[in-house]
Amino acid sequence: MKTFRFSEHPFLLFFLVAFAFFFQLGSAPLFDLDEGAFSSATWEMLQRGDFITPYSNGTPRFDKPILIYWFQAASVSIFGVNEWGFRLPSALMGSVWVFATYLFARQRLSYSAAFSAAAMMACSLGVMAISRAATADALLNALIALTMLDIYRYSEKPSRTVLHRVFLWMGLGVLAKGPIAILIPLVVSFIFFLSEMRLRTWLACLFNPTGWLIFLAIILPWYTLVLYDQGWAFIEGFFLKHNVSRFSSTMEGHGGNPLFYLPVAFLIVLPFSGILINLLTRGRTLWNNSLNRFLIIWFGFVFVFFSFSSTQLPHYLLYGSTPLFLLMAPKFSALQNRWLAYLPGILFFLLIAALPELLKVGLSYEDNAYRHELLTLGIHSVDLNYRILTGVTFVFAIGLLLLPKHLIAKGLMTLGILQLVVVIQGLLPLAGSMQQQPVKSAAAQAKSLNEEVIMWGINMPSFTVYSGQITPRRFPAPGELVFTRADKLNQLGAHSPLFTHGGIILTRKQ
Repeated sequence: MKTFRFSEHPFLLFFLVAFAFFFQLGSAPLFDLDEGAFSSATWEMLQRGDFITPYSNGTPRFDKPILIYWFQAASVSIFGVNEWGFRLPSALMGSVWVFATYLFARQRLSYSAAFSAAAMMACSLGVMAISRAATADALLNALIALTMLDIYRYSEKPSRTVLHRVFLWMGLGVLAKGPIAILIPLVVSFIFFLSEMRLRTWLACLFNPTGWLIFLAIILPWYTLVLYDQGWAFIEGFFLKHNVSRFSSTMEGHGGNPLFYLPVAFLIVLPFSGILINLLTRGRTLWNNSLNRFLIIWFGFVFVFFSFSSTQLPHYLLYGSTPLFLLMAPKFSALQNRWLAYLPGILFFLLIAALPELLKVGLSYEDNAYRHELLTLGIHSVDLNYRILTGVTFVFAIGLLLLPKHLIAKGLMTLGILQLVVVIQGLLPLAGSMQQQPVKSAAAQAKSLNEEVIMWGINMPSFTVYSGQITPRRFPAPGELVFTRADKLNQLGAHSPLFTHGGIILTRKQ
């Protein structure tokens, strides 16, 4: 009887991606700050009819370029102003990212390794999370991956079509998030071609006039129009503040630490961190292979560059995650150590199962009024279904240790699917109930009153989407409705509360 092999049934990858990125995509509320900021800017774009300059609560938002807002605007125009509509572009681009990696690997690795690379991506904590978020990052990661994979294709067999595609993807990447979409390909390709003693080939590509015409044809129309509309404010806000300053100075409280991305790398690839550990112990032999060298340079540059950035966020390392999965894929079926294979996932499941108790511990040390109520709500949001789900998956994960060594690969894939289940069915609903449901409820209350609301002492732009009105951020005048947090009430002065839940306050200033 022939053994069933997942890798011989690539259609299963479609079901895995559909579950990882699309199942219950709109069930949790929009998470602030990032999802709320992108969604509120898209909502305001549709209200204003201005598809050139993004605004958030009446103020130009120069954080990111325009492409994700266009995609989200198209999506919610079709599917409605809801969580599904805002998140759909990310789920679609996450799917493109995974399948582009699969097709690339299928042409260079075995069936099994190609399937493993794509399946690990879909199940991994980092890729799954960013592909379900209404932000620009799944879009950018897909475009960076398309760019880099085509660069390697060109290195194998130079082709004008492939080279022109590189410039196309870079142009769209710059339209999605800015200069990082061109910085990574240029630096990585330079180092790679230099390592192969083919610098002339790289220079010929760099000065390809048709390629740059394609690139400029994509980026110039919008950048020209927004510069005409906003002038120096756009240059200062987008280029200087949100690009140069993110590297040179700390923004949003995310300070730099050269060791920050070491643990992040293992968290991103969960529950497959054991394969990454195994890979690192055998890294010296990888460099001699051209493809492996390209992948190492790609990940290495992203890791080093952002390790020395003054602003560090976990999802920045995702720009270099594609090569990790491609490097790990040939080792997927070779791992023979059960503890190395399963322990990272087991520890993650233990953490999720113990989260209610950890919230209680945190509550005992918390004296901030907002965070105290937030943790209290989180504890009360834990129901029997959460306990059963997290407990059963934790026990099942431990049970995988009993599998024989020749089934470790199947056990690891099972662990990946279990992680999807516990995050989608357990962790995300709990986080949504704890952090965002009070915001959504306060917005519904404000919408029913049909009055202007002032956002003060809080920055949760999803309120704008749910209330259906622009919410100016300033100190309120007497008589105005105020959306704020419990720990800011002492600074507000006399007021009459209309809604209080989970540390979120809707009140009227006296």
